[in-house]
Amino acid sequence: MNIIIAGCGKIGTAVISALVSEGHNVTAMDKSLGVIDELTNIYDIMGVCGNCADCETLEEAMIGSCDIFVAATGTDEVNMLSCYIARSMGAKHTVARIRDPEYNDRSLSFMSQTLELSMALNPELLLAQDLHNLIKIPSAFKVEYFSKRNLEMIEVRLKSDSDLVGKKLSRIRGKEKEEFLIGAVLRGDNLYIPDGNFELQAGDLICIFASPADMQKLLKSLNMLKKAVKDVMIIGGSKTAFYLSKILATTGTNVKIVEKDRAVCEKLSESLPHTTIIHGDGSHHDTLMEEGLNSIDAFVALTGIDEENILTSLFAEEFNVPRVVAKINNNELTKMAEKLGLGGVISTKSVTADILTRYARAVENSMGSNIETLYKFMDGKAEALEFRVNADSEVVGTPIKDLKISRGILIAGIIKPGNKASIVTGNDIIEAGDKVIVLASGKRLSDLDDILR
Repeated sequence: MNIIIAGCGKIGTAVISALVSEGHNVTAMDKSLGVIDELTNIYDIMGVCGNCADCETLEEAMIGSCDIFVAATGTDEVNMLSCYIARSMGAKHTVARIRDPEYNDRSLSFMSQTLELSMALNPELLLAQDLHNLIKIPSAFKVEYFSKRNLEMIEVRLKSDSDLVGKKLSRIRGKEKEEFLIGAVLRGDNLYIPDGNFELQAGDLICIFASPADMQKLLKSLNMLKKAVKDVMIIGGSKTAFYLSKILATTGTNVKIVEKDRAVCEKLSESLPHTTIIHGDGSHHDTLMEEGLNSIDAFVALTGIDEENILTSLFAEEFNVPRVVAKINNNELTKMAEKLGLGGVISTKSVTADILTRYARAVENSMGSNIETLYKFMDGKAEALEFRVNADSEVVGTPIKDLKISRGILIAGIIKPGNKASIVTGNDIIEAGDKVIVLASGKRLSDLDDILR
């Protein structure tokens, strides 16, 4: 497909990388000629330098043949205007990055309808939602949900003292009462879709599927469930910090934000009446100690500087804070942080790239794709997809054990109408109207029937 990305900062560049890897024809658009030159040198893409809200610039990018136009500049109003113009000039689908809390809280639905936006994206809000999921399950590296939270997927790193180390999956499944599935294991750089004879080792990153209720019971049974989070400290008064604080306030969690810019502190104090705002430098260890670092349940570093987030998070881990998460957008720094033992790392750009990858696949499928959810996991080596089952699908009516499923594909769960989720067995039969969770490694899926060989 022909896709134009306007605004090639960190978010836009991550989206370009993801879409190029999917095989799409991508055009990068940015006001900076240096940015365009750098991107066209790295990726096999077209580049247009100019204002994305300018008709002549859009014509140069061949907007009339554009399947998806994504406006990801740093200004919400420019993104909305450029999407409106792009749509008027022939773009089939438009996606705008809209970050301002006022738009998202009040008038986003109205504006999306009026401007005929196909999708409005708020990366900071999406990141805040992911952070909330991580904070709820402190032992998890990643937490994702399918089908309105009826099925849960988490990544957990096995420590040497874990009860699972040295045990085969068949033995673990037989011992535990809960319904769950260990669907993937990352050991070093090798990804495994394991069978019952697979034996877990210390250091393995494992992916577990279960309903939220069974997941809580399972983690408690395996001594992986730490105490509930009551007190959270956030470093950096960013938009993500704002959204995360609002989400946590609804659960009765005590939140404290440390921000060194007084003007930002004053603004946050007005908009977050139930959050404690501290004017101070979160990179100073004395400040963190004075604000109770050694008595909190979760520490989240959300400044705009990756290195600062890493260092303050490592300091928090020295005081055994149960859950520590750092926002890191630089891939190389992410790898370094993980080698240093930092347990929780999250990235705004990866969350956004996942969503646009899913959307592009949905648009690409001329039959009307049945992809409802898509997540990258296991360090990007695998995907978890949620498909809506159409009546004409080749998998309908056949027991799963009799389906000729491609190598590297695993059907993990089924959600029946009425939102009843279950982990699959070989005797289960997929029916029209079901939702199916599929794990895929080494194969790009756009439709549920792509799982068959």
